[in-house]
Amino acid sequence: MASLSPTSIPRHVTPSAARYFASRTICGAAFVLLALAMPSAAFALTQADVAPLAGDDFAAKSAAIDTLIATHDAASLAVLNALADDSALATDSGALLLQDGDTTRDAVTGQAVAASDAQPVTLNNLLRSKVAGALSGLQLASPNHDARAAAVDALLRNPDPSLKPLVDAARAKETDPALKKRLDTLWAMSALHDADPAKRLEAVQLVAARHDLDMNELLRPLVAKKADGSYAETDARVRAAAQSGIDALDAIQRRSQIAGTLFAGLSLGSVLLLAALGLAITYGLIGVINMAHGEFLMIGAYATYVVQNLFQRFAPGAFDWYPLFAVPAAFVAAALVGIVLERLVLKHLYGRPLETLLTTFGVSLILIQATRMLFGAQNVQVVNPAWMSGGVTVLPNLILPYNRLAILAFSLIVVAIAWAVLTRTRLGLFVRAVTQNRRMAACVGVKTARVDSYAFAFGAGIAGLGGCALSQIGNVGPDLGQSYIIDSFMAVVLGGVGQLAGTVLGGFGLGLVSKAIEPFWGAVLAKIAVLVLIVLFIQKRPQGMFALKGRSAEA
Repeated sequence: MASLSPTSIPRHVTPSAARYFASRTICGAAFVLLALAMPSAAFALTQADVAPLAGDDFAAKSAAIDTLIATHDAASLAVLNALADDSALATDSGALLLQDGDTTRDAVTGQAVAASDAQPVTLNNLLRSKVAGALSGLQLASPNHDARAAAVDALLRNPDPSLKPLVDAARAKETDPALKKRLDTLWAMSALHDADPAKRLEAVQLVAARHDLDMNELLRPLVAKKADGSYAETDARVRAAAQSGIDALDAIQRRSQIAGTLFAGLSLGSVLLLAALGLAITYGLIGVINMAHGEFLMIGAYATYVVQNLFQRFAPGAFDWYPLFAVPAAFVAAALVGIVLERLVLKHLYGRPLETLLTTFGVSLILIQATRMLFGAQNVQVVNPAWMSGGVTVLPNLILPYNRLAILAFSLIVVAIAWAVLTRTRLGLFVRAVTQNRRMAACVGVKTARVDSYAFAFGAGIAGLGGCALSQIGNVGPDLGQSYIIDSFMAVVLGGVGQLAGTVLGGFGLGLVSKAIEPFWGAVLAKIAVLVLIVLFIQKRPQGMFALKGRSAEA
């Protein structure tokens, strides 16, 4: 029978659910002891009531369980608990036995009997769910508020019309307003097929007012037609109320889908923005088609992974704060690799776009292989801190993950920092001067080569920040950057080369359009469609959405 050991309570449950399991276990044990202690004359059960449980007919077993639910005395509860705990045995003669440790007793008489030929009672999943629901229904009468609340939650997930009498009784006695409201919904779910049209109407109105999209499937049968053209629901008022509820739930579902698509587009756009922002600076300033830009994302992600491991090893108590240290680490790591790449390779290839493209592609392969040698070819996992785990529910079927919200906010902060650097600092002034007219900037004393190095390092560092963000929404692997390099170039070209505002609009625009098309055509065709749209747009406006202002000597 049910054990009172703490180990009988499942792990990873809320305190309320834990108290419910403990209450159920104690109540079950108490009922069993009471049932075994009572004389046989006090038992309401008969051999005919429990005999089907010892047979092989599952329909008869279901009817027997209904009888136990309707009786709900101490003996019935003892049988239900035994069925739930797999301690119910059946003999060849059709007797039902309850096993309590080393003692076996007859379920009807309560007398100790031998169990030499007894076999465990067999239940299918449907009957197990029915027994669990019955025990939850009986907990509705518990004096413990948490036990009643947990029972209501369990029955709302798996409603059983056969428990309607128990729900009716609990609804009449419940004094807690919040719990009574949920009991009203539970009652409505079991009263949708009541013989009284007035109760069915009340039930439909309660179900519709819940605004739970899962309830949609409960209302649809009420407005469905039979094969002969007649309605399954005979009362016109009930059908009208059901149709009104279905229309309201459909409207909520459409709003949720639209909001979910918009959020998914903004989330993808924020990732593309972080990947493209640094590319917009380097490509706009130097004109280098850097095929290794995606690997700066990968470097930033692995820098985050290293910082995470350091915190796990040396400061596990402060683990939730590791992203605050991973952000500068990712920026510095990517910026250092960027400045080394620019000084050793790219500065010798300025003005030779084909050689630059092929060289940076080779550099990307070298960086990928070096990462495989250092960290292994398998993906590594970066764990979200506690404050980035979970999500917020904004609509009935729309949950916004905290990590996606954090990345969206982080991308906007990075954009603001990049804008401040380019428009409010001396380095930004030099970058803008060199971008618009390199020769004239050199004539007035700007050291263009040094500006190139600083700008390339800054752009690579921003890409590293993008990798830090990407590590929070997926596994980190050597090929991480390859998934974003093409989309980054598309965002930069669409927005306008060297234009920060254009890159922002291009990144978010690509994300929104891609997510809007995906539900209809799939991810692959959506990406093809986006590429075709960009090609058509560039044909009409080669300079992108935002063109550079001012005269250029190179033009």
